Amino acid sequence: MSVLHWLNGQAFTVFGQHVIWSDMVGNTIGLAALALGWRRSIWTWPAQFLSGVILVAAYASAHLSGGVGKQLLVIGVALWGWRQWQRGRRQAQDGSIAVRFATWRERGLLIGGTAVGTLAVGGLFTLIPQLSWNPWPDAYIFVGTLAAMVAQARGLVEFWFAWLLVDVVGVPLAFSSGLAFSGLVYVVYLALVLWGMRDWWLRSRAAAESPVLEGVAA
Repeated sequence: MSVLHWLNGQAFTVFGQHVIWSDMVGNTIGLAALALGWRRSIWTWPAQFLSGVILVAAYASAHLSGGVGKQLLVIGVALWGWRQWQRGRRQAQDGSIAVRFATWRERGLLIGGTAVGTLAVGGLFTLIPQLSWNPWPDAYIFVGTLAAMVAQARGLVEFWFAWLLVDVVGVPLAFSSGLAFSGLVYVVYLALVLWGMRDWWLRSRAAAESPVLEGVAA
């Protein structure tokens, strides 16, 4: 039995939903990657890389080309994010990545790029139905995930907001695509995203206030 055949094999059934190994293993590692991201650990990137490799098989089995493309992007951005955090980790006093809010220009680029990218990818999926059976939600998740990972690589608090918006569409799409474990994990993602958002928000505010306090003390 090949590794690919095993990954796309059924692990178990729960509430009438069939859970395949690639969906379960890949998303479990992805969940760990998000938790590591919340802790601002650089090991979030190797975990995202491995999760992406495994989830390619899961999305391919569900005939979601957007999902496959998303995971290929995850793999590529994970390598870039590792390099970015290797440089940026020296900025934080505790040895982890320094985080901050995006500038208005950066927010505009993220929102505009996500909107244009979703229109372009959704249009492509609509013109070529073989690429995705649910083109617009698939395109939205595809581009939204890329935007979230780019924001994470730059240490932007808005990374969590982007993930939150991806989850809103990701949960129902995963269940309707037969990827039950992905749907359940997206729900857990939601809790982690809210927790991580609060932590990064407080840290970014503390970092912004430190120079002011130092100036007063001087």
